[in-house]
Amino acid sequence: MALFITFEGGEGSGKSTQAGELHQRMSQEAIPVFVTHEPGGTPLGDEVSHWLKWQDGIEVSPLTELLLFNAARNQLVDKVIRPELAAGKTIICDRFADSTTVYQGYGRGVDLAVVRTVNDAATQGIRPDLTVLLDISVADGMSRKKSEPADRFEKEDVAFHERVRQGYLKLAAEEPGCWLVIDASQSREKVAEIIWQRVRQLIRQKIEAERA
Repeated sequence: MALFITFEGGEGSGKSTQAGELHQRMSQEAIPVFVTHEPGGTPLGDEVSHWLKWQDGIEVSPLTELLLFNAARNQLVDKVIRPELAAGKTIICDRFADSTTVYQGYGRGVDLAVVRTVNDAATQGIRPDLTVLLDISVADGMSRKKSEPADRFEKEDVAFHERVRQGYLKLAAEEPGCWLVIDASQSREKVAEIIWQRVRQLIRQKIEAERA
């Protein structure tokens, strides 16, 4: 049973933590599952991620960001996501194309039509069955990151991160059936349970559809 589940959200929202929680829960239920992340997930993608997020002293235009993130994304789709889905595994991905839409589109101001065109080319038609949006205020999210070194995106001003948050909420409102929006200020255990209940429902629906 192949499902594609993505986690989205601003800085400090808990995406990686909750992706790991879901991976553990599904493994305990003996559901074939594979977890990955963006940007990265392949040797090429990891190099692109390091360069874009941590390289100092180099100016990167918003359009260059868009193209490089999608180069890494296409590699992940081609080498990891598509093969694992074909093998019948559920894929859990920490960030996917929606991150580019909000960070480079709403955040940086790249034309959304251009963003979507490039995203569509990179993803090769693969879309999530469910996108979990962990929503948290910018102030609360950034306060969770204070003890960690800040990358290029985390160093952006509050206005940038607020545009990112509002971009996510707009995307979720446009396709409510495909998104699960959760207040990420709740406890880790509460958030994990909400996610599992939705995923379990999705699994049941998938099984029923395959039997029909």
